[in-house]
Amino acid sequence: MNEQIFGIHGAALEVRSQRMGVLASNIANAATPGFKARDVDFNAALDARLARSSGAPATGSDPELVYRRATMPSLDGNTVELGREQVAFAENALAYSATLSFVQGKVNAITRALKGE
Repeated sequence: MNEQIFGIHGAALEVRSQRMGVLASNIANAATPGFKARDVDFNAALDARLARSSGAPATGSDPELVYRRATMPSLDGNTVELGREQVAFAENALAYSATLSFVQGKVNAITRALKGE
């Protein structure tokens, strides 16, 4: 029913939320020696989420979670580039907010329809 009402936006919110957590983890570990920055491939994650919701068998691995290649790796092996992570987090937060606004608009429209407004 979720897909019938919200289309791909419900799955997109879940993927964006997952990505926000990964990016926050990268930012939190910016000073951790040896920490490898990761990111979520949004398109692959969304495709996987939609495939799972349509009844396709789940894979054992998480192919949409990838390690980032650092343009300037630090001497301690940490690949987190704080500025890059902050930009990615801000872009993802903006996309999350836009998707959430769309979903809220759909919910409001359904609520008004049920009330007969």
